[in-house]
Amino acid sequence: MPASVIGAGRMTDPTFPPDGTIVRLNTHTRRTGGRVLVGGAPIRVSRISAVAAERLPGRDLAVGDETSRALARYLLETGMGELLSASLPDVPLSMLTVVIPVRDRPTPLARLLASVPAGVAEVVVVDDGSVRPQAVARVVAEQGARLVKLPENRGPAAARNAGMSTAQTPYVAFVDSDVVLDEGALQTLLRHLIDPDVALVAPGVRGLRRERGTWLERYEDARSSLDLGPDASTVRPRSRVSWVSSTCLVARVSALGGGFDADLRVGEDVDLVWRLVAAGHRVTYDPTAIVRHEHRASLVAWMRRKFDYGTGAYGLGVRHPQDIAPVALPPWSIALLTVTLAQRPWSVPVGVGIVAAFAARISRRISHIPNRRSLAALLAAQGTVTTLVQGSALLVRHWWPLTIVLALGSKRVRRAALVAALGDAAIEYVRLRPRLDPVRFTLARRLDDVAYGAGVWWSSIRGRSAAALKPRVVRGNE
Repeated sequence: MPASVIGAGRMTDPTFPPDGTIVRLNTHTRRTGGRVLVGGAPIRVSRISAVAAERLPGRDLAVGDETSRALARYLLETGMGELLSASLPDVPLSMLTVVIPVRDRPTPLARLLASVPAGVAEVVVVDDGSVRPQAVARVVAEQGARLVKLPENRGPAAARNAGMSTAQTPYVAFVDSDVVLDEGALQTLLRHLIDPDVALVAPGVRGLRRERGTWLERYEDARSSLDLGPDASTVRPRSRVSWVSSTCLVARVSALGGGFDADLRVGEDVDLVWRLVAAGHRVTYDPTAIVRHEHRASLVAWMRRKFDYGTGAYGLGVRHPQDIAPVALPPWSIALLTVTLAQRPWSVPVGVGIVAAFAARISRRISHIPNRRSLAALLAAQGTVTTLVQGSALLVRHWWPLTIVLALGSKRVRRAALVAALGDAAIEYVRLRPRLDPVRFTLARRLDDVAYGAGVWWSSIRGRSAAALKPRVVRGNE
């Protein structure tokens, strides 16, 4: 079955954002000299007009006239800025239908239904071929929701589509059954859909509150695959936030077309996001809205879930071969990684030369920008860090089976893998400050990579496609 058709995008309203709306430069956008902005996806260096700069006295832009409105649209379209949902008017919950796919799991379902706010138009629970459907039906009846029963298990994508097809409202929320909604989460997400370009909004996903939990739950609290960080972001392929999870999504029904690709059991949420973006819509991640997810507590169930996430890479590789690459590297980054992995006496001076040449190239391209040399040096340094991080990820996550094979006969590969494994864990531990000791955090981090990477390799071999394993060479302004 081909992927579902997506509604046409780019419905830009010249009156949006409305007066009073605030667009904030995101944390990854740098402002220098008052008029120079550096950020976005792909990263760019922009010089705004003096009049526009006056409308942006700090990092917040308050929309109040056509100049500020045009600047706001530019910041949103480039990914340099994000709308503050608190500055947007409320959207009535009566315009929202909540769709919950479930297969058995009546206890978590009851917990979720109790957290759905009053005032939504309808709550639709789709029973996706439960083994004990009576238990699910009883919970649905007790909570006053509507039940849609599928005769057999078709997967979460098909179940969501079945629920969406019954919606009589312009907006729909898809919420997994192992989730609890924080107060105000759906209202916050709904506000973003006032923007006619936005088709889909996702919240921050945190773990359920527990006093201690298992060591794996504490690792997930800090480094869950579903937690995309504390910073709001426009979502698009090959950017800092390149996907969002279907754990909870609020969407514009008219933009979804047929919805999720029912052929995908894993990765259907990523596929939907990438198709929406390709069609000209915008997808937004707003972590000020929070939902709580019940993490796997046992080692076997946890690793199996990570493995399952990895298997989604094959289906995405077939549908989006340009976007699924494990890393995307420009030629200079490939050269830098090559000389670094060589670990020769000449590696450091040659590596410094590569970075210096890259900085000089940036400087020439931004010759119209004040202090261009210092800015170029900063961008080259950031690019170097990104290159080394991506190289480490290849060694210990995406390519770890190949790394092990090569390490058997190469001291340099063993040394590089050890530095990558320990360095990555140390950086993440300091950054995240988890409620877990460094040894168990490092163990969980590496098991996370092993399980995910195994899923990628297993699905790639089974499907006879290396799309999810091949790095992508980025050229020009890609």
